[in-house]
Amino acid sequence: MSKFSENIRNIFKIQELRTRVLFTAGLLFVVRIGSHVTLPGVDASVLAEASRNQASNTLFGLYDLFVGGAFSHAAVFALGIMPYISSSIIIQLLGAVVPFFQKLQKEGENGRKKITQYTRYGTVIIAALQAWGVSVRLTSLNAAGVPIVPDPVQGIGFTISTMIVLTAGTMFMMWLGEQITERGIGNGISLIIFIGIIARFPIALLDEWQMVRSETRPIIVELIIWGFMLLIIAGVVMVTQGTRRIPVQYAKRVVGRKVYGGVTQYIPMRVNTAGVMPIIFAQSIMFIPSTILTFFPESEFVGSIAGYLEHTSLTYSFFYGLMIVFFTYFYTAIAFNPKDVADNMQKQGGFIPGIRPGKHTSDFIDNILTKITLPGSVFLAIIAILPAFMVRLGVTSSFASFFGGTSLLIIVGVALDTLQQIESHLLMRHYDGFMKSGKIKGRIGR
Repeated sequence: MSKFSENIRNIFKIQELRTRVLFTAGLLFVVRIGSHVTLPGVDASVLAEASRNQASNTLFGLYDLFVGGAFSHAAVFALGIMPYISSSIIIQLLGAVVPFFQKLQKEGENGRKKITQYTRYGTVIIAALQAWGVSVRLTSLNAAGVPIVPDPVQGIGFTISTMIVLTAGTMFMMWLGEQITERGIGNGISLIIFIGIIARFPIALLDEWQMVRSETRPIIVELIIWGFMLLIIAGVVMVTQGTRRIPVQYAKRVVGRKVYGGVTQYIPMRVNTAGVMPIIFAQSIMFIPSTILTFFPESEFVGSIAGYLEHTSLTYSFFYGLMIVFFTYFYTAIAFNPKDVADNMQKQGGFIPGIRPGKHTSDFIDNILTKITLPGSVFLAIIAILPAFMVRLGVTSSFASFFGGTSLLIIVGVALDTLQQIESHLLMRHYDGFMKSGKIKGRIGR
């Protein structure tokens, strides 16, 4: 513990790192404030009563987890950063099939700026559509017959104001995330989601304590659940840290086919190269149908469809798991290109023993990457859908969502990323890092 406290003190000894950490904490505090500012025209007292009566195991309850309770509060940050993530997914998918976006991806920094601009335009459109759905949903909710949005306020004026405020809130959060990435520590977008999930931690603990205190659940069962959660956390850490190393020989002198001297280095190929991004991508896609359904609150047919899309249903779990596997391979292909690695090795005079340079090396690396990505993607899918089964076994929704799936993966991944950046700052200035080996690995690798 003394060693850990010393490392914490080292952070504040470095002026640049201290500034970055405090800057990040300040902007995340702003995010939390915006999650408790209720939209204009919404009766906060009636909204609180209606929120208590609603089931927390719906997909809206899961969405509320990602935005730190802002959705249930009908806050100005109710949409969170999810529209931006959805827009990013669409642009990246277009980059794989549309020549125009493929050309932009190859134009370097200028192309990246244009893609970022198109992503922002898409964020505005998606946020506006989701805000429209939120306004329809709010006007349809009531508590004991008292509407959340009073009758004089309902109408086109409330819809337009809600769309403007929620869209502006999402764009402001996107800007905050970019500022954290550039001037703070860690990935800003990921940290905004991270802090929203962490904010629900006290509620999850309180729910579990109430069940134990009321003797609804025996203490031994609670201990078993916690032990199971610790095993899951250990598995997540192992997958996020696990690598397979490919030896690469770099020759000093080659005469004919004989190699004289040389040095052996290794290409670290991670079991989970994509990190938690497949989880975030898949979750954003799964929110789209629910957003569409909010436009038809009175339809019985739509209500029956919504039942299949609850995050505790088997249908939701099946499609959610498939999309996680797909996005794991998709994001891995973007983050790690075997052809580029093989070309760089050949230019530097390196080769994998027993494998011919060029296309053969590229195929060899791609084959290994495909094999090690499969178990990683399946593990991500299992962990992500685990809360649905835990809720069926009697675990409270808030506790299951926090410890058993998407939330846990995001918390571990983002925490490792942030610690890795802090570790780099400490080691660059000859301070001891959090780990003696100094090899904390986040989603971006080393």
